[in-house]
Amino acid sequence: MMNNTTDCVLSEPQTIASDLLPPILILEFILALPGNAVAFWGFCCRQQPWTSNLVYLVNLMLSDFLLLIGLPLRIDTLLRGEEWIFGDALCRLNLFMLAINRSASIAFMTVITVDRYFKILYPFHSISQLSARRAVISVCLVWITVILLRLPLLTTSLLNSQSNDSSKLMCRSFGRNTAPTGEVWLHYMLYLLEFLLPFLLVLFCSVRIYCFLRGHRLRTHRRVRRAMRLVLMVIIVFCICFLPSVLSVIASLALQRLQHCASLLIAGQMFSLSEGLTYLNSALDPIIYGFASPIFRKALRASLNFLGPWRTQISQEVAYVSPQTRSQNDQ
Repeated sequence: MMNNTTDCVLSEPQTIASDLLPPILILEFILALPGNAVAFWGFCCRQQPWTSNLVYLVNLMLSDFLLLIGLPLRIDTLLRGEEWIFGDALCRLNLFMLAINRSASIAFMTVITVDRYFKILYPFHSISQLSARRAVISVCLVWITVILLRLPLLTTSLLNSQSNDSSKLMCRSFGRNTAPTGEVWLHYMLYLLEFLLPFLLVLFCSVRIYCFLRGHRLRTHRRVRRAMRLVLMVIIVFCICFLPSVLSVIASLALQRLQHCASLLIAGQMFSLSEGLTYLNSALDPIIYGFASPIFRKALRASLNFLGPWRTQISQEVAYVSPQTRSQNDQ
């Protein structure tokens, strides 16, 4: 046991994470890039009327691109044994972008779920009839809030030396080798609250949607089934991608109070490994796009038509679908 449990945890690189995370993050990057590229092409490069739903999806996609831009530096650092060689400014910016991705992804998935909740249960409510222009104003407020809450990552030095080699620096938002400052404690609290409050709201909306549609005659309608799968997918992303890191942070904060070094080291390893699940959200978000938007489904089908062996098969399947049925499927 050590008197300074922060030194206990953060003065050493997380060797297990350094070994396991790089191949996981590389795979996630490879899976996320094409799905989000198709989404960008479908949402932004093809002509279609803008709706509030499309505005929300585009902004969820933009948050994923922030992760895809910042992830290569994180992979490089892990391959070096958590040695950061890019300087303090880029360390702050990189962690800021990764944190913005998490915050914005949670925010926009919650917005999409709430939007679907109102459209199913209260189709004539003003929120259900929200125009694209007003939706843009709403997402701008979300971005401003997320950025302001994450500013402490830009104003606080996040570099610290490794205990086994003082010439090597680590770049971490959690696990500093000094006592946490007020800005870092704010980061801790936001990390927890930005998950817990939206998750409770998403669960509430999902239960209400399920209870409403359970005995409804439209529950077998294709559009309604997609809506139910959408909210279920959002819950799955919350549980797989964000819940493990939240639990590991809660465990770390509790163990810091108990000053139990060995357990704190394990909790630090678990948090580092949970990063791999957190960044998985960018690879799973295209599934949400598929349930939420016919535009993405059309863009994905068009993309697959250019992939050699699948082109003929997909074209034949589309040829046998009547225009009326195709129109119903895209609603």
